[in-house]
Amino acid sequence: MTQQTRGYLAVALAAGAVFALGLGVRQSQALFIGPINSSTGLGYAAISFAFAVGQMMWAVSMTAAGAMADRWGPRPVMLGGALLVAAATAATPLATSVTELVIVVGILAAAGAGAIGPGLLMSAGSRWIPEARRHMATGIVNAGGSFGQFTVIPLAQLFIGLAGWEPAMVILGAIGLISVPLILWITQGHTEHAAAQPAAPAGSLKQAVATAVKDPSYLLLTAGFFTCGFHVAFIATHLPGIVASCELPPAVSAWSLALIGLFNIFGSLWIGKFITGRRMKLALAGIYFVRALIILAFFFSPKTTLTFLLFACGIGFTYLSTVPPTIGLVVKFYGMRYMATLFGIVMMSHQVGGFLGAWLGGKAFEETGSFDWMWWADIALCLTAAALHLPIREAKPALAPTAPAAAA
Repeated sequence: MTQQTRGYLAVALAAGAVFALGLGVRQSQALFIGPINSSTGLGYAAISFAFAVGQMMWAVSMTAAGAMADRWGPRPVMLGGALLVAAATAATPLATSVTELVIVVGILAAAGAGAIGPGLLMSAGSRWIPEARRHMATGIVNAGGSFGQFTVIPLAQLFIGLAGWEPAMVILGAIGLISVPLILWITQGHTEHAAAQPAAPAGSLKQAVATAVKDPSYLLLTAGFFTCGFHVAFIATHLPGIVASCELPPAVSAWSLALIGLFNIFGSLWIGKFITGRRMKLALAGIYFVRALIILAFFFSPKTTLTFLLFACGIGFTYLSTVPPTIGLVVKFYGMRYMATLFGIVMMSHQVGGFLGAWLGGKAFEETGSFDWMWWADIALCLTAAALHLPIREAKPALAPTAPAAAA
């Protein structure tokens, strides 16, 4: 292994660790919905609304953080995000009304998590990572988020059992601070590196965004990512409630969420390698179609512990594997210069879907006593997303690796 390869792997692993801490802490919050409801009596739908706002704020903050990092550098933005996640998580037990919960969980914690999202992490580490390795590096970063889900969620469940939900939230906030030294290392010398680059022409960020939002392929990619957000937020927020409605113990939901994270590590690493030299739009279409089949099989299966664990393994393999090819297409269309901002815009669609997945899941359960309609909506959206990616105009990398190719 060459020194350059070791260096790129170290940066990718450090960025993955930051994403692991941010996503792990954030995804663990779903375990606290029941305890928060029991403690405050706010109602399942009201608490789901606070978490749904968090889905939207994550995207808004990711877009804003990307624009700020593209202009002023990633270090202050990412450090602020890490500190905000830690502080807001630790302060959650102080929220006793819907408004306070929306502010702490839905705005502050989610805004901090958006500032240490995968797009910004890849943008911060891009100068260390050669172009030929970027897809694999994105897969490693994405797998890091899944590893965080696999490790932090069971820890959160353990802390709840040992100390109660309020101390557990404070402990999770403290765990989030581990990302601070990693961010300092990833972004070391970034200011000097940016100063050495040619200055971007005035208005170039605005021009890049204006060009992207008129591009049908970019708009199709953005629309398709809505489904990913709906699907991920619904499962991440309401799987504990689904397990409880099936009269299974809480440990089943914790281990199911953990297995989703574990198998997404495999899925992220696989997709990062698979899309190298291949058309990413076809990979995305395939992922969404497979998701629809897995959800359909789960819907008609008896709801036993084994069913939930098998579903978690299957859906986990595809869970966030849409992120590397989505980032890859944004970079392929427009390059790295404004990737953090342009991917942030795509994430807006993802998180609009996330808002609806989290909020409507709670509303559907309160109105009908089950989540059946949400599963059918998820299947329909997965099939729609698979179809939306097929018309994207993407060059064939295998046919024209060194020169612009005719759009497909």
